[in-house]
Amino acid sequence: MRRRLAPAALVIAGALALAGCGDPDGDGGGSGGAAELSVGSAYMPQPVSDEMAAGFLTVTNKGGTADELTSVSSDIAGQVTVHETTGGAMREVESLTIPAHGELVLRTGGDHLMFEQLKRKPKEGQTVTVELRFAHSDPVEVQMPVKAATYTPTTGH
Repeated sequence: MRRRLAPAALVIAGALALAGCGDPDGDGGGSGGAAELSVGSAYMPQPVSDEMAAGFLTVTNKGGTADELTSVSSDIAGQVTVHETTGGAMREVESLTIPAHGELVLRTGGDHLMFEQLKRKPKEGQTVTVELRFAHSDPVEVQMPVKAATYTPTTGH
């Protein structure tokens, strides 16, 4: 019995040794390393309320490590919160994940930004400055054009 276990033990030990090799970044993909974030398709529909507005955008991650959108700020709002929509119900969340080699899409009817306690009501044609902060990457400043309240982007979000 002992002779049969020895080869199996060697195979297991070899597999465990190899498991620790080859992925120094711990990103699971072996390529891409850290998150590489860019932001596009940003817009804010002209608010219909004097107190709140929504914001939409896409964060693309070309890197091999996921990151998280953790907070947002803007000079036009007392606070900007991140909301997740699941099953038609929205709720404020601490963060949203941007997957490695993937996208976080904030869209009408889905995950989105909420601008609360508006200091001024932006009008169509104006631009709102937003700062996005992430768990691991540097902050990104985004210029968000204000579109018509009924605007529907051609990109589908």
